[in-house]
Amino acid sequence: MAQNVASAPSGPLARLNGAHHKLALNGFLLVVLAHWAEHLVQAYQIWVMGYPRPQARGVLGQWFPWLVTSEWLHYGYAIVMLAFLFLLRRGFAGRARTWWTIALAIQFWHHIEHLLLLIQALTGTIFFGQPVVTSIVQLVIPRVELHLFYNSVVFIPMLIAMYLHLRPNERELQQVTCNCAGDRVRPRPLATNAV
Repeated sequence: MAQNVASAPSGPLARLNGAHHKLALNGFLLVVLAHWAEHLVQAYQIWVMGYPRPQARGVLGQWFPWLVTSEWLHYGYAIVMLAFLFLLRRGFAGRARTWWTIALAIQFWHHIEHLLLLIQALTGTIFFGQPVVTSIVQLVIPRVELHLFYNSVVFIPMLIAMYLHLRPNERELQQVTCNCAGDRVRPRPLATNAV
């Protein structure tokens, strides 16, 4: 049964995944791309310019070196990523939602890794018998390469999700709650029990 417009949810989450979904996705994508750029510059500094790893700080880290060494900053970014992947998920339908959920699940693990790093930095207790704060996967993959990997495996399903979200099939057209796909889509009200 179609939901009456007067009873359609109108809270902040409904607006975020409805009328403001495209704007929120674009803003989130800009933040993610800026973060990617920092990691790519850092990799370029190491592998092309020959910087020692402690001096390879990306762009902002050259002027603000504490950014690279601040576990709070890295954890904060991991939480922001996790929060936006979670909050924007309701606006996706079908195949796009599946891919967005994959990105969310991978980012959840990436967040756990950063939480372990933050706990070690805050308590002064280094885990795994290492000389510096170390995450679990960092035991086998160096930190710079590991974060390039994590950013890739979160970003790729995000891009697939966004591509599919902008090109919904007929079934997905009936489920979307936003107008991200333009004129093809007539958004339906967001159900209050949607997750």
